[in-house]
Amino acid sequence: MGEFTSHMDAALAEARAAGARGEVPVGAVIVAPDGRIVARAGNRTREMNDPTAHAEVLALRAACIAAGSERLPGHDLYVTLEPCPMCAAAISFARVARVYFGAEDPKSGGVLHGARVFSHPQCHHAPEVYDGIGGGEAAALLREFFAGRRDGG
Repeated sequence: MGEFTSHMDAALAEARAAGARGEVPVGAVIVAPDGRIVARAGNRTREMNDPTAHAEVLALRAACIAAGSERLPGHDLYVTLEPCPMCAAAISFARVARVYFGAEDPKSGGVLHGARVFSHPQCHHAPEVYDGIGGGEAAALLREFFAGRRDGG
């Protein structure tokens, strides 16, 4: 295996774009086994009027279409925020190999917090999980977004 290359910068770019659209600034990218980014997305729940339009789900959908399969073995997911339980379940169903996330989400997370989806015996596939990659910038984007909302932004 070659040298590790983080793709969190691309996920952070998607998060910034989501925030600029008025969405919660979360971004995700999916990387194929050959190292190419095959899907990228930011939250679009408000734009699409769809509570499932989280960055991870949108990226999974696009990557599965590109792969011609509902499964993504060997693929990596980079996401700026700890996946919620819904997204963690979708990641498991897609058989993603590795998940890299930035900021922890003690309130709504489903990996290290809350449901801890990948730890359950019912979880058919648990990816390798790496946290804290780009976490400082991801957390700052979220803090700024929600502070702007509280201040009437």
